[in-house]
Amino acid sequence: MNTIVNILSLLGSLGLFLYGMKTMSEGLEKFAGERLRNILAAMTKNRFMGVVTGIAVTALIQSSSATTVMVVSFVNAGLMSLQQAIGVIMGANVGTTVTAWIISAIGFKVNIVALALPLLAVGIPLIFSSISKRKSVGEFIFGFAFLFMGLNYLQTSASELNIGQLVATMLADVAGGGFLTVILFVVVGALVTMLVQASAATMAITLMLFDMQIPGFGLEQAAALAMGQNIGTTITAFIASLTGNTQARRAALAHMFFNVFGVIVVLTMFYPFCNAVSWFVDNVLMAGGNNLFKLSTFHTAFNIFNTLLLIGFVKQIEQFVCKLLPSRDEQEEHGLRYISGGLLSTAELSIFQARNEVGVMAERCHKMLGMVYAALTTEKDTEFEKMLKRIEHYEQITDNMENEIANYLRQVSEGRLSSFSKNHITQMLREVDELESIGDSMYHLARTLSRKRKLEESAFTDLQMADIKRMIDLTDKALSQMYFIITEEHHDNIDLTPCYKTEEQINDLRYACREENLKAVNSGKYSYRLGTFYNDFIAECEKVGDYVINVVQAEKCAQENK
Repeated sequence: MNTIVNILSLLGSLGLFLYGMKTMSEGLEKFAGERLRNILAAMTKNRFMGVVTGIAVTALIQSSSATTVMVVSFVNAGLMSLQQAIGVIMGANVGTTVTAWIISAIGFKVNIVALALPLLAVGIPLIFSSISKRKSVGEFIFGFAFLFMGLNYLQTSASELNIGQLVATMLADVAGGGFLTVILFVVVGALVTMLVQASAATMAITLMLFDMQIPGFGLEQAAALAMGQNIGTTITAFIASLTGNTQARRAALAHMFFNVFGVIVVLTMFYPFCNAVSWFVDNVLMAGGNNLFKLSTFHTAFNIFNTLLLIGFVKQIEQFVCKLLPSRDEQEEHGLRYISGGLLSTAELSIFQARNEVGVMAERCHKMLGMVYAALTTEKDTEFEKMLKRIEHYEQITDNMENEIANYLRQVSEGRLSSFSKNHITQMLREVDELESIGDSMYHLARTLSRKRKLEESAFTDLQMADIKRMIDLTDKALSQMYFIITEEHHDNIDLTPCYKTEEQINDLRYACREENLKAVNSGKYSYRLGTFYNDFIAECEKVGDYVINVVQAEKCAQENK
C-alpha cells in the first residue's frame, strides 16, 4: 500500500512540476504576448538575429515547446519565412537549457518549499487583481512556486521509492554494454520526453538521478538522456504542425532534423565531448564539487555546438525539408487557410491564428464583388452561369468559415485568457457574423442579375449601368478599406474616417439612384420590373456598406481594449 501511495506521490509531484511550468509560461506569455509576437516577427531579419531571438524568448518563457509552436504558427500564417523559423528554433534549443542551470544553481539540497510558500503569498493578491497584467504576473509567480514545489516533492517521492537502487539494479543489467548503453539512454530520453511533452520535466528528473550519485549512472548516461530529450521535445511542434499548411509542417520537420542530426554528430565524438565538459567545469568554472553543473554545461554546450555547426547551412536545411515535403496544390477556395482543427499550445496563439483566418474571410468576400461585376458585364450565358455557380460556391464557403471560426473561437475561450483576448474573441465573433452577411449580399446581387436574365428583361440603360458601376466602385473601395484595417498591424488608433466617408458616399448614391429610378419609371423611360432589378441591386450594395462599417467598428473596439 505504501508503494502505491509513493508511486502516486511521484506522479503527482511530476504533475505539479508540469503544471507549474505551464502556468509560469502562460503567465509570461500573456504578460508580454503581443511583445513576444512582435519580437519574433521583427527580430528575425537574418539567421543570427533569429538565433538570438530564439534564445531570449525561450529563456524568458522557459519553454522551448512554446517558442517552437509559436514559430510554427507564424510560418503557417505567412508572417515568418522558413529560413527565419529555422534560426529561431536553433536559438530555442539553447534557451531551454536555462532551466537546467536554475535547478543546478539551487540544487536539491535546499528546502525549496520554504521559498515557494512565501512566493505564493506574494502571488495571491496579484492573481485576484482586476488588472490583466498584474494577474499574469501573479500566474507567473504561482507557476514558479509550483514548479519548485513539484521538484522538491519529486525528489522526496523518489527517495521514498528508493529510485536510486532501482536504477542501479537496471544499470547492472546493461553494464558492459559500452556505447550501446549510451544509445539506449538516448532512446529512453526521447521516448520519455515524447510521453511527457516537456523536456524541462525530463531534464529535472535526469538532474535528480544524477545528483543521487547512483553507481553506473554517471555523466555519460545522464548526457545521453539529455540528448534524447532534445529529440523527444520535437514532437510538440510536430503535433502542432499537423493542422497547419505545408510550410508549417516543414518548420516542424526542420526542428526535428536539426535536433536528430545534432545528436548523431555528437555521438560520433561522445566520450571526448563529455571529457571536455568535465575538464571545463573542474578547471574553468571551478565547480568540480557540483556534478549538476557538469550536466547543465553539457546540455548547453551540446546545443551551442549544434547551432554553430548548422547555422551556416540554414538554406540547405530549408531545401532538404522542401524536398521531403513538396508543395501540394492547395485550393484556398475549399476551406480555412490557417486553422483546420486542433488548438495550439496556448489560447493566446490560437487567437492569432483565428485573426488571420478572419482576414482570409474578408479577402474572399472582396473577391466575390469582382465575380459579381464579371457576371454583370458578360453577355455569354455560359460564362454567366459559370460565374453564378462560383459566387454560390463562395457564399457556401463564407457560411462554413463563419461556423468553423466561431466554433474554434469558442474552444479558445475555454482556455486561460487575458481580458484583451476575451474582448478580441467577442469582436472577432461579431466580425465573422458581419462578413457572412456580406457573402450573402454578394450572392443576392448575383441572384438579382440571374432573375433579370431568366425573365429576359431588357438590358440596363446606359444611365443605370453608370450608376451601378459607380456603386460597385464605392463598394469595392469600402471592402478594400475593411480588408486593410483587419489585416494590417496598427500601432496607433485605427482611423475610421475614410470608411465613414465612403459609407456616406454610398448612402448618398443610393438615395439619388432611388429618386432617379422613381422619376424614370413614372415617365416611362423603362419598365417597372427593370426598375425593380436596378433598385434591388443598388440597395443590396448599400447593405454591404453597412456591414463593412460594423466590421471595422468591431476591429477598432478590439484594438482600443488592447
